[in-house]
Formats: sequence, structure tokens, C-alpha cells
Amino acid sequence: MTNRNHLLFASLVLALLGGNSGCSKGKVASREETPKKNASQSTSSVVDPVAIAAAQASTPFPEESIAASSDHIEGRVRGGGAAIAEATVTLWAAGAEAATKLAETQSKDDGSFALPADAGKDSDAVLYLIAQGGRPTAGATREANPAIVLMTTLGMEPPHLVTINELTTVASVWTGAQFLQGTSLTGKPLGLQIAAGNVPNFVDIETGDLGPVIQDPLNSSQTPTLATFNTLGGLLAACITRVHSDACDKLFAAATPPGGTSPTDTLSAMQNIARSPWYQPEKVFSLLGEFYPLAAGQRWRETPFIPYLNFDPPAWTLSLVYAGGGLNSLGGIAIDGEGNMWADDNFLVGAQSTLYGQFGGGLSKIAPNGRPLSPMTFGYRGGGIDGPGFGIAISDDDKVWATSLIGKTISVFDRKTGKPLSPETGYNFGGQLGAMQGIITTPNGDVWALDNDNDQIVHLPQGDPTQGRILGRTIDGKPENGTLQVKGPFHLAVDQQDRIWVTNSGSNTVTRFPASDPGNAEQIKVGFAPRAVAIDSLGNAWVANTVGHPGTKEKLALLEEKLKSKIDDLEGSMSKEDLAIKMWIDLFELVEKYPGGDISMVSPDGTVHPPFDGGKSIIGPWGIAIDGNDHVWVANAMGRSITQLCGARLENNPPGFNTGDALSPPGGYIGGLQIITDVDIDPAGNVWVANNWDRRIKASSKCRNPHCPPASAATGRSSFTGWPNRCEPH
Repeated sequence: MTNRNHLLFASLVLALLGGNSGCSKGKVASREETPKKNASQSTSSVVDPVAIAAAQASTPFPEESIAASSDHIEGRVRGGGAAIAEATVTLWAAGAEAATKLAETQSKDDGSFALPADAGKDSDAVLYLIAQGGRPTAGATREANPAIVLMTTLGMEPPHLVTINELTTVASVWTGAQFLQGTSLTGKPLGLQIAAGNVPNFVDIETGDLGPVIQDPLNSSQTPTLATFNTLGGLLAACITRVHSDACDKLFAAATPPGGTSPTDTLSAMQNIARSPWYQPEKVFSLLGEFYPLAAGQRWRETPFIPYLNFDPPAWTLSLVYAGGGLNSLGGIAIDGEGNMWADDNFLVGAQSTLYGQFGGGLSKIAPNGRPLSPMTFGYRGGGIDGPGFGIAISDDDKVWATSLIGKTISVFDRKTGKPLSPETGYNFGGQLGAMQGIITTPNGDVWALDNDNDQIVHLPQGDPTQGRILGRTIDGKPENGTLQVKGPFHLAVDQQDRIWVTNSGSNTVTRFPASDPGNAEQIKVGFAPRAVAIDSLGNAWVANTVGHPGTKEKLALLEEKLKSKIDDLEGSMSKEDLAIKMWIDLFELVEKYPGGDISMVSPDGTVHPPFDGGKSIIGPWGIAIDGNDHVWVANAMGRSITQLCGARLENNPPGFNTGDALSPPGGYIGGLQIITDVDIDPAGNVWVANNWDRRIKASSKCRNPHCPPASAATGRSSFTGWPNRCEPH
């Protein structure tokens, strides 16, 4: 299968990428595909904005032409706000094998059609409709247009009334880009079902109007997604109705992929844009003004969908922001085997928390379509969870492991029910643990967790706390376990050789050791303040260096000053808790004053390659994930953006791109992002991004009055949709 990705954000931010199986942090990448661990239609062209809005209201199905029945799918094909007659409409069933044609018909003069609803499809199959050709009844020339190919993804249980139009096409392509090749939709059932489940967030497939999520307060006015979505729909309409005789030719030329050939139909054109959203986006955007020019005295373009973009986008990504289920100040995130997103919530929703006065949150669980599954406000609590940070992992035995910063514990929950399995106090080894961060489960069932506070590692063989041991301690300056030594350990991963990699956020090194022999450890120098680490399919470790490699004497001097102040404070009267807060504030002030950071790639033999900075788009990198193409996704905490880097498999990179080159635009992918922490990829290739805080100054304030707002305005997570990555578990 062709490798494709798409981007989704959630506060969670979800970005539509089109991948077909999920990529998880902390486990090695596999080349197998087994998944692991809404724009309104216009009926006329008008200038007055109120009239435009009224015209975009959904046009109901004519009762005399369409009567829904339980054994048929009744629908209509539309373009430019009017019917498309004589289009060939085909019902397909998508699955792991080639798509199966179930039924076919032709639309009537009013665009209506009827098809059998269930013609022998498999129970796991995803149904979708393709409309090809036909005679648009909108536009100056009402002749047949062979370039028309439109799509609506219906899901496993389709409604009886459906619409096929520009907006259903954009939604279906961006959610399913990874599985779509021409008119054929093919992939693993879970990935296909996740893709189909996200279509209604963008569009009402019954009416062809905007869906509920893209219009909600988090998305309609706080991200450019609605305008981007409508703009793409408008460009499709221009080709369908041939606003110019060469409108389709111009759209196809602008939608030609890097190193590829021009598409010949509207569906292929949208696929190319979705799969390479970063590639010359201004060429596609320029067509909006060409197809819908502003006449003298007009303030609005006569487009079929409003609002539309006023400025060319940095990339044609579609992001959605999700909230609820206890999401607040997200730390680490992870995708489970059903595509659900789990998140660590630093703080409790609604609490007036700051770094100096914290009310710890719990865990949140969000369905692949953004629907909260955990309780509102509180999320999942108990089991010792109290202010989890970056540590979250999902084991093969349906357990969710999490570590707490405030509680200084390790907790475990039932993945299916959300009930805590650990005792009310959590696992704290008799109070020997400090503020905890990263945690992973390995293929053999072991659990490894990091004590960021006390510079030590916790190992639970087979996930059994009764057999747990603490490693990596230093006594009188000497390692207690051979050469194993860590400094502010933050995140960890396991590679294909069963070696554990640990980032040392308090230095510029990663520690690597065999899981079977922790005392045989080595230190590998990377950039300063490394955070997340991820392993690609070749065994390379990719490390997010939050400060990176200081490029000026001033920056290096400031870094040394901050490190020296830690030593001075340790020797003084500052408590360990206040010291940790001061170090966090110092880190942010450093990166704010000298924006930077980079990514190190370390080969399996320990060779450290020159750092990658994503064309200066990487600023304060925190989280990192690898997709099925071995492309690298970086969460820029202080940059409030996502950077996509080409990976080490050159055959999966676009023509002319090398390892470490940025595919994302100069400012990274944006849309609904605040200060972000983690990034992960689900089985459909959607990129999920964790919004953490929005007001850093408030977070570090000691304000103690009722006028103090919560430190975090992060609503949850963002998700990006529409890129061609094949995403597989690590």
C-alpha cells in the first residue's frame, strides 16, 4: 500500500493525515500494518453576506423524488449548490482487500439517486459512494464534465439519506488520505473505521452542510479550519461548474504533487493536496482569487461557501480541537489498540492551579472521533494518580500505566473501564519516589519508569510492583549499579535490540543500556535539555533537545548561569519543590529569550548525527513520534507548532529531500495549538497534539486572589487530518 499521512490537532488537537495504523512512543517501529497499542452548501452566488449565509442553508430532499427506506440508500449529487445530473454513482465496500463494488446507478435530472443499502457487504466493511462525471446544472455551460469525481464516506452503518458534494469530498479525502488511491479505499478495518468516524465532524453527510464539530466554539472561531475547509470546497466547485473554461486545468496544475504528474479529476486533485499539504500551498490558494474575483465595489467574493480564507495558508492541513472528559493541561498522550487517545492531565479542570499551588488532574480517554469517554471534569481518578506529567503507556494486557508529578507515584488503570487497579496510594516504594515522568512497557511485559526528581529508574519486571526495584542511584558521586547514571531523567524508549534509552533533561546526554543488564550503561552526548525520544524502524533514536545546541556565547553563558543557579539553590534554603519550579521557569525564559532547540538522530551503533532544526521551525521541542514512513513529528512546546521531518528511509521521502529535511512549512504546522507537550499518531494516521498551557506567566505566578485565572487555558487536544503517512506501532 502507498504510504500516506495526514494531520489532526486536539486540546486535544487532531490533525488529519490519512495514515493507516498508529505510531506510539516508547516502542520500536514495525513495518507491519497492524495497528497498536462540518461547510454549508450555497444554492446561489450572491454578494451580500447575509444572503450568502441564507443561501448556504441546507436544501432539503424533495419529497416527490426521494423517499427513504430501510433497504435503500437515497441520495443526491450536487456541485456549485445545484444538482449534477447523469452522474454515475457507485456504492463501494472498503476493507483490507481491494474495494468491492456493491451497486451502481445514475443520478436523475434533479441529482437524486437510489441504491441498495446492503448488497452483501462484510460486517467490518466501510461503505462509501463515488459519483463520476455528470452534467452540472449550475454554471454557464451545463454540459457533461468528465473531470468530476466526488466522494462521500458513509461508515459501517450509513444513513438512508445522503449527499455527495464538494464538502463531503474534502472531508472524505482528508480523513482517509492514507487509504485512498484514486477511487479505491483500502486498509485495515480499524483505520478505515476511524477515518469514517471523523467525516461527520466536518460535514453532515445527509445534507452536505457543515458538521457540528467544525462549527463549534473551539473550531469555528479559534482555528482557520472552517475557512480552509470551505476554500477547498469552493475550488472544487469552480472546476465542477467550470467558472472558467480552463478552471479544471488550472486546479490540476496547482495540485500536481512534487515529482509527480498532474491529476485528471477532482478526487485525485484533492488527494494530492491532502498528501502534500506543505507543497506550494500558495499556488492552490491563488486560484480562489482567479476563480472568484472581487468586482468593483464588492467586499465579498461570490464563492459557494463562506467563510473562506483571506490569506494563503502555510499548509492545507485541517485541524480540529477537542475538549471534555477531564482534559486540562495535557502532558503525555498515548493511543490504545482501539485508536482511543489517553492523556495525562496536569491539573484538574476548573481549579485555580499554578506551579506554586496545584490541584492535580487524572487521566482522560477520548474516542478516535473526539468524543470524551472519561467522566467530565474529573476524568479517571484514584489509584494514586495526582497531577500526572509526561508518563503514560498502554500495555498489551489492557492496562494503562501513568506516573504522577505531584503524587510521586506510579498508577495503573483498566484500559476498558478506566477503573484504577493500583491501591489508593499508588505505588511509591515506601515514599522513595519523587516527581515522576516517563514510563514505558516493553514487548516482554516489563514496565520502566523515571524519577525525574531523584535521578533514578524504576523497573517492574512483568509489570509486577511487588518485584519492583530502583536503579541508577548515585551514592557519594558513584553509580550504584555499574555505570548506570541519569540526571533529571525525563522520557525513555526501547529499541529493536532490547536496549533502553533514557533522556537526561538535566544535562545534554541520553543514557543507553541493555534491558537485561542495566549496569552496562553508556552516555551519549546530544543537545541540551533533551525531552522525548522515539525509535524508528531502523533502530535510530530521535531525541528532542529542548534547548538544543547553543549557537551563541550569550546563550551558552545564560545556560551555564541557569545550571549554576541550581547548584547554588541546592546549597541554600530553597525546597526541592520550589527548585523544580524555578528550573522549569528558567528553561522557558531561556528558550523565550533565545528561541531554538533541535533534534538529534543517534544510529544504533551510537553515532550522533548533526542536529536538525527543521529550517529554524523547531522551538523548544518536547514530544516526538515516528510514523510508518519513518517521518518524524516534533511537538514544539514554545513554538506552538508541529514540525515534520524526513526520516532515515530515503525511499519514503519526496524527491530531493534528505534525512532531517523539514516537510512542514517554515513556521511548522499550526491550528488550535497553545504551549504543547506531546504528539502521537493513531491507526488512521491522524496526528494528535496535546495542548498544555496557554498563559505561562500566570502558571509561574504566586498570585493568591480570586482574580487569578487558572494557569492553563488549554482546552484539550488538537488533531490534524489529511496526510499520507502509513503509521505503525512502535
